[in-house]
Amino acid sequence: MLLAPSRPGDDAPGAAPQAPLSKLARFAVLGVSALALTACAAAPAQEGDHHVGGEATLVLPDLSMVDFAGIPGRTLLLFAMIICAFGLGFGVFTYSRLRAMPVHASMREVSELIYTTCKAYLMQQGKFLLLLWVFIAIVIVAYYRFLVGFDWGRVAIVIAFSLIGMAGSYGVAWYGIRVNTLANSRTAFASLRGKPYPVHSIPMQSGMSVGMVLISVELFLMLVILTLLPGEVAGACFIGFAIGESLGASVLRIAGGIFTKIADIGSDLMKIAFKIKEDDARNPGVIADCTGDNAGDSVGPSADGFETYGVTGVALVTFILIGVHDPNVQVTLLVWMFLIRAMMLIASALAYQANDLFTRRRWGARDQMNFEAPLTNLVWLTSALCIIFTFASSAVLLSHEPDGLWWKLSAIITCGTLAGALIPELVKVFTSTESAHVREVVKSSRQGGASLNILSGLVAGNISGFWLGIVVVGLMGGAYGISELGLDQLMLAPSVFAFGLVAFGFLGMGPVTIAVDSYGPVTDNAQSVYELSLIEEEPNIDSQLQNEFGFEPQWDRAKQMLEENDGAGNTFKATAKPVLIGTAVVGATTMIFAIIMGLTNGLTEGIVNLSLLHPPFLLGLITGGAVIYWFTGASIQAVTTGAYRAVEFIAGNMTLDGVTKASAEDSRRVVEICTQYAQRGMLNMFLAIFFATLSFAFAEPYFFIGYLISIAIFGLYQAIFMANAGGAWDNAKKIVEVDLHAKGTPLHDATIVGDTVGDPYKDTSSVALNPVIKFTTLFGLLAVELAVSMAARGLSAWTLGFGVVFFVVACVFVWRSFYSMRIREEVSA
Repeated sequence: MLLAPSRPGDDAPGAAPQAPLSKLARFAVLGVSALALTACAAAPAQEGDHHVGGEATLVLPDLSMVDFAGIPGRTLLLFAMIICAFGLGFGVFTYSRLRAMPVHASMREVSELIYTTCKAYLMQQGKFLLLLWVFIAIVIVAYYRFLVGFDWGRVAIVIAFSLIGMAGSYGVAWYGIRVNTLANSRTAFASLRGKPYPVHSIPMQSGMSVGMVLISVELFLMLVILTLLPGEVAGACFIGFAIGESLGASVLRIAGGIFTKIADIGSDLMKIAFKIKEDDARNPGVIADCTGDNAGDSVGPSADGFETYGVTGVALVTFILIGVHDPNVQVTLLVWMFLIRAMMLIASALAYQANDLFTRRRWGARDQMNFEAPLTNLVWLTSALCIIFTFASSAVLLSHEPDGLWWKLSAIITCGTLAGALIPELVKVFTSTESAHVREVVKSSRQGGASLNILSGLVAGNISGFWLGIVVVGLMGGAYGISELGLDQLMLAPSVFAFGLVAFGFLGMGPVTIAVDSYGPVTDNAQSVYELSLIEEEPNIDSQLQNEFGFEPQWDRAKQMLEENDGAGNTFKATAKPVLIGTAVVGATTMIFAIIMGLTNGLTEGIVNLSLLHPPFLLGLITGGAVIYWFTGASIQAVTTGAYRAVEFIAGNMTLDGVTKASAEDSRRVVEICTQYAQRGMLNMFLAIFFATLSFAFAEPYFFIGYLISIAIFGLYQAIFMANAGGAWDNAKKIVEVDLHAKGTPLHDATIVGDTVGDPYKDTSSVALNPVIKFTTLFGLLAVELAVSMAARGLSAWTLGFGVVFFVVACVFVWRSFYSMRIREEVSA
C-alpha cells in the first residue's frame, strides 16, 4: 500500500499546519467561558451561603511563637534562606567552572548553535505560556474577586505569585539548557584525551549545578512567603505560586516531549533509510534532535522538578493549616519541615563532593570505567546522608515534643528517602545496559527482528509496573503504620500527612535526582557535538591539539567512551521518571485531602459520599482512566504526525554527495516542523485537560474526587510502564552499538525501530502525566470550590449547565487531538 501525494491544505509538508479553528477563536472560547463564570460568581449570596475562599484564605500563624533550642522558629527559617543562598552559589560556581573548561572552537560552535536554537524555541514557548496564563488569571479573578470577595490587593497577590511560579519553572528550564549546552561540548572535547573520568565528571558537574540552583531557588521562594510576607496573605501566595509553576511545567513538559521525539524519530529513521552513521552532519534532522534533547530532556525535567518540589511543599503546608488545629503544633511542623529541606540541600552537596573525590581516586587515572557505578554510588550516598541529617535535625528540633514525635516523623520521611534510592535500582533492572530484560530485547531482536524487539520491551515495561508498584505501596504502608502511633492526637487524618511526607522524602535528595536526570541530555548531546563538529576532518588537527592543548587525541577511544557514557545517561534518565511520577501520585493524596476537608466540613458530614455506594464517586473513578488513556494516545499522535512530516522533509532534502553537512536552512525547517506540531499538540491537550477539569468539578464534587484519585492511580502505572518499556528499547539499541559493534546490520535496524516506538513512550507520554496530574489537582482545588460556591448561591442549574458546556468544549479538543493532527493523505494501492 502506498500513500497518495500530499493534498494542499493544513497539513501539507513545508507549510505551517493550520487548525480548522484558529488559535484566536479557541482563546476566545476560553475567555468567554471565564467571563461567564465571572457573571455567575457575581450573583448575590443566598442565605446559608457556602464558606468560600479555600486555600487562599488560610492564615499562617506567627512562626516566632515557638522556640527550638532557644531560637525562634522564624529565625531558623531565615537561617535556612542562607543555606539556599549557599546552594545557589554552589550551582553558579559550578557553572563558571564549566564555562572556563577548554574546548575546541569547532565543538564550541556546534554547542552554541544548539543553544541558539533552544533559545528560539523557549522564546516561542514563553509567549505561548503567557497567553495560556492570561485565561487562568481570568478564572482566578472571576473566583477570588467576584465570588469570594477578596479585595483587589489580595487578588493581585494571587495573580502575582502565579506569575512568579510560572516564571520559576520557565527560568530554571532556561538555566538548564544553558548549563547543559556548555557541558556537551566540554564533554565531547574531554573525551579526546582518552580518559573516562572527565567524560563522567563534566556531565555530573552540569547536573549538580542545575539541581542545586533549581532546589535552592524553589526553597528560597517558599521561605520568602513563610517568613517575609504577612501570615494572612500566605495562603493566597502559596496557591497562586503552585498553580503558576504547575501551568509552566505542564506546558513545557508536554510541548518539550513532543518536540524532542519528533526530532529524534525523524533523525533516527534516516539511519535505516540512508545507511548513514549516528548524528551524520549531512542529516538536517540532527540539529533538531540536539535541540530536542534539551527541550525534552532538560527543559521539561527542570520545570517538572521545580514544580514537583514546590507543589509537594504547598500540599503539606495546606494540610498542616487545615488538619492541625493547635497553632503551636502548626508552627512546630512548618519550621521542622522546611529546615529539614534545607538540611537535605546540604546533604546533597556533601554527598556529591564525597562521591566525586572517591570517583576521581578510583577511576581518575584508569583507561576503563563503569559509567553507571559512580551515579549509583551518588544516589545511595545521598540517601544515607539525607536519612542521617533527618534524624539528627529532628532530634534537635523536636526533642521537646512528647511521645517520640521526632523519630516517628523522621521514620516516615525515611520511607520516602529510601524510595528515592530503591526506585532507581528497580528501574535499572529493566532499563540498564547490564539488565537481563534489556539483553532479552536484544536476543529477541536477533531472530525476530523489530516484532519481537517490541514485544520484549512491552514485557519489561509491564513487569516493572508490578515491582515498582509493590515497593511504593510497601513504603507508603510503612509510613501509614508509623502514623498510627499517636499522630491522631495532633491532627486529622494522620495517614494523609504521612503520605505527603513520603513524597517529601522522595524529593529530599532533589538536587541529586535532578543531577542524574540532567546527566543524560549532556551525554547524548556530547556524541552529537563530536560528530557535527567534523573535528577529525580539520587540517592538521592532531598537531593543533598537541600545540594548543598539550595532548595527543585518541579518536577511536573517544567515540567509544561517549557511546558508553550515553548508555549510562539513558539509564539514569529513566530512573528519575518514576521518582517524579511517584511524588505526583503520593503528593496528590494530600491535595485531594484539602478538597475533601472543604466538602465534608472538616470530615463531619457527607463522608458516605466517598464510597462506592455513592454512584458519582464510582463514575469518577472510571472516568479518570478514560482521560489517562486518551492523553497518552493524543500525545503519541502529535509525535507520530510531526515525525511523519519531519521524515518526509528530511528524506526529500537529504544530500549525501558533495557536501559535509546539511544546510542551515534545511536544519532550521526541521526545527520549525517540530515546534509547530509540539505547540499544536500541546494546545489541544492542555485545553482539553483544562475544560475537563472545570466540567468534572462542576458536574458533582464527589465525582470529581473519584476522578482525581483515578487519574493518579491510572497515571502512575501508565507512566511506569511506558517509561521503562521505552528505556529498555533505548538501551537495547545501545548494547548493539557499543557492545556488539553491529551498526548498520539488520539487528541494529530492528533495535532502531524499537527505540523509535519507545521514544514517545518514555519521553513524551509518561513524563507529561506527572505535571498533568498535579495541574488538574491544583486547578481542581479552585474549580470545585467555585462550583460548590455557585450552587450554594442558588445557581445549581447554572453550575450543571456550565458543566455540560465545558464537557462539550473538552470533547471538541479531545476530538481535535486526533482529527486535526492526523496525517492527511489518502491510502491507495
